[in-house]
Parts: sequence; C-alpha cells; structure tokens
Amino acid sequence: MTATSLDRLRTHVRASAGGFPATFWVLFWGTLVNRAGSFVLMYLTVYLTQVRGYPVRTAGLVAALYGAGSLLSGLLGGHLADHIGRRATMVGALAFGGLGMIGLGFARDLNVIAPAAFLVALMGEAYRPAMQAAIADLVPPHDRVRAFGLVYWVVNIGFSIGALVGGMLASTSFLLLFLFDGLTSLVFAILILRAVPETRPVLAPHEPARPRRGLVHDFLVPYRDGPFGLFILLCALILVVFWQHVSTMPIDMAARGVSRAWLGAVLAVNGITIVILQPLVAPALQRSNRSRVLAAGAALVGLGFGLNTLAHGPALFGLGVFIWTLGEICVLPIGNAVVADIAPADMRGRYQGAYGLSFGLAGSVAPLLGTFVLERLGTAWLWSGCLALGLAVAVGQLALEPALTRLRTERLALRAAIPVTPGP
Repeated sequence: MTATSLDRLRTHVRASAGGFPATFWVLFWGTLVNRAGSFVLMYLTVYLTQVRGYPVRTAGLVAALYGAGSLLSGLLGGHLADHIGRRATMVGALAFGGLGMIGLGFARDLNVIAPAAFLVALMGEAYRPAMQAAIADLVPPHDRVRAFGLVYWVVNIGFSIGALVGGMLASTSFLLLFLFDGLTSLVFAILILRAVPETRPVLAPHEPARPRRGLVHDFLVPYRDGPFGLFILLCALILVVFWQHVSTMPIDMAARGVSRAWLGAVLAVNGITIVILQPLVAPALQRSNRSRVLAAGAALVGLGFGLNTLAHGPALFGLGVFIWTLGEICVLPIGNAVVADIAPADMRGRYQGAYGLSFGLAGSVAPLLGTFVLERLGTAWLWSGCLALGLAVAVGQLALEPALTRLRTERLALRAAIPVTPGP
C-alpha cells in the first residue's frame, strides 16, 4: 500500500470514527462482545421443534413470549434509564438477562421454558434504551447518525460472528448456545460497571423541571407527541417483516432441506453485507432526507423477504437476505438518530424505550402471525404478504415525511437554546 493510499485510509477512518469520547468506545466494544454471543434467538424455533419436539405453533408461542418480554423491556428500560440512570439500568439488565439465559438452557418442561423466555427478554433487553440514551447523551446531534451507524455496524459484526459460531455450536450442542449467550451478557455488564460513568444529563438551572404526572403518563408521553407515535407504528410494521428471519424463515429453510450449518451461513450474509457496505453508504444516507431513506429501506425489506417465495436452497435465500439487508441499512441507524434528535433531553430513555417498543411489538406479533400464515396458507402467502407490507410501510413513511421533519427541526432548535450538562 502506497503512502497516498495510507493517507486516504487514515482520512476515511477519522471521518467515520473520529471525535467520539472514550465512554462511547467502551459501549462500542462491549456491544461487539455481547452481540457475538447472541446465538439463542436466531435458533430458538429450530431448537424447540427439532430438539424438544414441540409443534411449530408451540415454538411460535414461545418466540412470541420472548417478543412480549422485549416489548415490555423497552418501556421498563427507558423509564429506569431516566429515573435511576443509564449505568445502573444497563448493568442490572445485562446481569439478570445473562444469568436467566444460562438457566433457560437447562429448562426442559414447557411450563418452565415459556415463562423463562418471557423473563429473560424482559430483563435482558432492558439495557438497549439505556445504552441508546447514553449515546445520545454523549454525542452531539450532528454526529449521531455516524455514532449510531458505528454501533449498528459493530452489532452486525457481532451478529455475523454469532451466526457462524452459533451454527457450529448448534451442530454440537444447543446447550452451548445458551451458556455462551449468557456469559457474553455478563462480560458486558462487568465492563460497564468498571468503565462507564453515569451520563444522564442535568437540566440547566434556568430550565424548570418537568412535572411528574404518574407512571402511566410517563410511558404514554412519547406516543402522544404528534407524528412520533405514527413513526413508531410504521417502524413496528416493517419489523414484523424483518423478524421473520428469526421465526418462520429458519423453519421454512429447514423444511426445504437447508442444513443447520447452511442456515447459519445464509443468516451471516446479513452481518457480512452490513460490515462491508454500511461504512461506504453512511455518508450518503446522512446527507439524505430521513423519511425518504426509511421509505426506500422498507421497500427493500419487503422485496428481500418476498424473494423467499422462489427460494429452494441456500443461494436464493442468501440473495433475499442480501436485499433485505440493504433495506435494514436504510432503516435502523436512521431510526435511532431520528429518535435521539426528537426526544427531550430529560426523556431520552423513555423515547428510546418507546422506539424499542416497535421492536418488542413486532417480536411478539411476528412469530404468531408468521407461523399461522405458514401453517394455514403456505409459504407463498407468507412471503408475498411480507412484500406487500414492506411496500405499504414505504408509502406511509413518505406520507409522514413533512410532519416528522418539522418536529425534528423544532426539537433541535429548542435543544440548542436550552443547554444541559452531563450527569455525575
């Protein structure tokens, strides 16, 4: 490599990753460790049907309970992040979630597995809104797309590692999946405990404190915030399509003769594509209108899953994963940045929790709806329905664009006028 090439590489790295505080990088590397060990969810339905011998509908129910736990964890984690702090919420959630995941691996009875899946998700996923709020605390608005893009990038590096390693572990023992998944959560909790200070901001002295009106009101504030509630609904709908890759897609692939190892390799296309392409397309996405990028992403997600109608082996399934991954690149990092820009400084946890609700709602609905359609109507209806829903969400994002852009602009201007300082 020539000196000129090295200079260009250094310039690109500085433009992509320069200027962030040390605490951000602790969260960045901890996320890599945690996501590289996140095996269980992508193999849960396969584990329940092939190892435990439960029917498809039962596997879908357990996966839905996990989704329901995720649904509530976003609200719980967001509320705790704003009231007891980002650090305490992240440490507690990761520790309890990790221990619960290890325990779930030893469960045999459905009466234990089903509620345990719910509780593991409730506790283990509650760290997410707290971490996202901490990033919003640490990073100024003009750098947030870049910051959330980097976190999203490392999440998918971890996902690609986890998909490949998980496929090998599943071929040996499913118990190893649960053990390693839980241990990586515990490692992340220890890292935060030792190296991440509290980031919750303190309002400037001249800004009056926001009056407290009860727990229910706290939870509902983001959904009553003009177009933000509709934005969350659209996010939930496209995620119903996206979550099929951990519920019905593994079942359909196994039914068409795709081995566990190939299942891991196909899903790894998702992480590998993001690792290669996300840093290249991020500058263009940052300059583009948020809602139009979200609309294009929704259409690509629908198209990628719709292609599964024609798939009979790893090749076409892999092509579909590549297409919906392009859509994912357009949807998820941009969504996080929009939420961070719109949320009032003292309610970042709750707004991130409300956004996380779209993930939990989709995680709850997607397995039930997907397995129902797969069993009753067949694969053609399932995957063509995913295509139709993706296109409908794209239209919805375009329709919401004027109001959402106006709200974001107003909030950023208000934030600039009323400064806050980092917490202790």
